[in-house]
Amino acid sequence: MEDSMLYPVINNYRSDEKLDGLWNFKFDPASEGEKQGWQNGFNDGIKMPVPASFNDFFTDKDAREYTGDFWYTKKFFLPIYFKGQDIQIRFGAATHRAVVFVNGQKIRSHEGGFLPFAAEVSDAVKFGEDNVVSVKINNELHRDALPAGDTMTLKNGKRMAKPFFDFYNYSGLNRSVHLLTVPKDRITDYSTTYEVSDEQATVHYTVTANTDADFKVSLADENGQVVATSEGQSGELVVKDPTLWNVRDAYLYTIEISLIKDGQTVDTYSDEIGLRTIEIKGHEILVNHQSVYLRGFGRHEDSIYAGRAFDINVERRDMNLMKWIGANSFRSSHYPYDEQVYRFADREGILVIDEVPAVGFKMAAASFLGGLDQSFFDGDWIHELYKKHIDRKH
Repeated sequence: MEDSMLYPVINNYRSDEKLDGLWNFKFDPASEGEKQGWQNGFNDGIKMPVPASFNDFFTDKDAREYTGDFWYTKKFFLPIYFKGQDIQIRFGAATHRAVVFVNGQKIRSHEGGFLPFAAEVSDAVKFGEDNVVSVKINNELHRDALPAGDTMTLKNGKRMAKPFFDFYNYSGLNRSVHLLTVPKDRITDYSTTYEVSDEQATVHYTVTANTDADFKVSLADENGQVVATSEGQSGELVVKDPTLWNVRDAYLYTIEISLIKDGQTVDTYSDEIGLRTIEIKGHEILVNHQSVYLRGFGRHEDSIYAGRAFDINVERRDMNLMKWIGANSFRSSHYPYDEQVYRFADREGILVIDEVPAVGFKMAAASFLGGLDQSFFDGDWIHELYKKHIDRKH
């Protein structure tokens, strides 16, 4: 099963090992990789950094602009003491559609190049041995997918992307890959809403799990002091004299959720949250009931060499520059960003205008009424966007 995309944590019940680094990489223009057994891994090809877009590592134009299938593969070792846990491989993104194999076994496919997804690999891995993960990715553009575009086939058989959007079609394993172990009975998601005043803040929470169990929830301040506790799958955490999260003045509390079964803690999950309310009234945006005038920029995930990969150095510099110039917000044009960007913004007190990823829709549909296929708003990625990316934690 695929859990909701809780951001990976390490604690007494969960582990997280990044599979970032150099992966073996090959183009597959004839789509014959499976026939040649690439799902079992390969040692030829070139060494490609992950996370990164492959494009800017090539000087040759045909390689840089490549459109079609391509493969990544990497070995990983799974210690024997992880037996009894569920094993997942979590991809931050694979542009634009991916098929995941472990030890030659097809695990799952995924469409949508800007959202995380997890492959449940417990039945495919070998403990105490090396394992191989292989990923077949396709970066072609279609009118019924996001971002919208066409893929043309030239007379020489070469495929070429024709985007309906005004940014480069960076492709590959653009975000980190995580090897996760999680308890078989576990927390799968949580959400929060807030009521705030100067004297008191109330956190309304809801937790989901893959089993019937009891829940304990606590909230600690930045000094680690527990300021509120509650029990139950849903409930309230009441904080007296809170320090509110505010624009350019962030303060983050830590929520910790414990899953209790037969009187024993079997899983915990913790995350940082800011106590704040955001409302729109008329033409005003209100944060904690106070009007805020948005000043900022439209951004892109775009850095030298790594393309659309998250670069903490670039992010740190961008945040410093935005605050230096007096900005308090940015717009995520034109796709969901790496989860780390939103977490960074939380810590910096920066608001994010999270764009509906419909760039190129008008051209793809030809005209809104009676035009071409508009079905990409019904695709699985839209449901994933609501489930994984809607403002429930940031």
